[in-house]
Amino acid sequence: MGKIESVQQFLRNQDVDAAFVTTPDNIFYLSGFSSNPHERLLGLMIFKEAEPFIICPLMEVPDVKATGWPFEVIGHADTEDAWDVVLKAIRNRGYMPKSFAIEKSHLTVERLERVDQLFPGATFTRLDEQLNRMRVIKDAEELTNLRIAAELADYAVEVGCKEIAEGKTELEILMAIEFEMKKKGVQKMSFDTMVLSGPKTASPHGTPGDRKIQKGDFILFDLGVIYNGYCSDITRTVAFGEPTDAQREIYETVRQAEQAAVDLVRPGVKALELDKAARDVISTAGYGDYFTHRLGHGLGISVHEYPSITGTNDMILTEGMVFTIEPGIYHPDITGVRIEDDVVVTADGVEVLTKFPKELRIIDPA
Repeated sequence: MGKIESVQQFLRNQDVDAAFVTTPDNIFYLSGFSSNPHERLLGLMIFKEAEPFIICPLMEVPDVKATGWPFEVIGHADTEDAWDVVLKAIRNRGYMPKSFAIEKSHLTVERLERVDQLFPGATFTRLDEQLNRMRVIKDAEELTNLRIAAELADYAVEVGCKEIAEGKTELEILMAIEFEMKKKGVQKMSFDTMVLSGPKTASPHGTPGDRKIQKGDFILFDLGVIYNGYCSDITRTVAFGEPTDAQREIYETVRQAEQAAVDLVRPGVKALELDKAARDVISTAGYGDYFTHRLGHGLGISVHEYPSITGTNDMILTEGMVFTIEPGIYHPDITGVRIEDDVVVTADGVEVLTKFPKELRIIDPA
């Protein structure tokens, strides 16, 4: 069954007239069309019985058609009320929906009020979980894209390591990484590339800046690329010069924690078991208070997507799921370390997509 047909089957099962999809990533998943519409309306209307249509800014109509989208594409000009255009397109199909499935996590209050105004008395069902269930299992083509995205991320970390030199700033290293990615044909990174050094590694979501690399620093790379619409996400931490015993201990603790979680991945295991496996290693070593975030997150079209790998998620892992495993210790008086891999649940275990070595890499300052 195709993706559009799967949504239509959901509508029939729930006795809902239409689904209105507005998240750009979900529209890409269902149609193959990728866009950042900014403030303009972009939506995919799927009916229980009638043919679907895409509503998009008028200037993007040729781009939708170029993807091979086989159904109607309706453009709205900047001078038009896009919602009036939606209403007309629905009326042209000969009926008025009385119930809609929507992404409640994405549709704004303003837009929901407009839909409610156009369709008085309509009821709204949550579509988010259905789309999550569809996207969480990756098919062969998606896995191919994710593997290539991971290979490119591995290369990006290698570029970053080779750029490390005393006196060079975090931003200079970052720019070199992204320049090499452009040369590889990468149009976009998955998210803002992170290069943090020294005490800044103790901030899980720190911001790269003009701090200059110094001997004795740990340098943390957190980055990813988008390939054919699919994201990678890798973190590696390396040493510039001989690390202290305390730095080595933290690094080795994180490495063991990450490996403990990776080794546990297989169908039938609960997500919370992975979080516990990594967290137990870190807590036993005495650093539990310095591991301040979840173990990982789903990965695919979105760099952060369903499911969340936390200590409270009892979701059972299934073949085809893709997610990150990324424990960390962030000690402000010693260093921060995070190690992150992208993994696939296979029929009998795990495939690790990101392959950059995880043994501590020590870069000679000489």
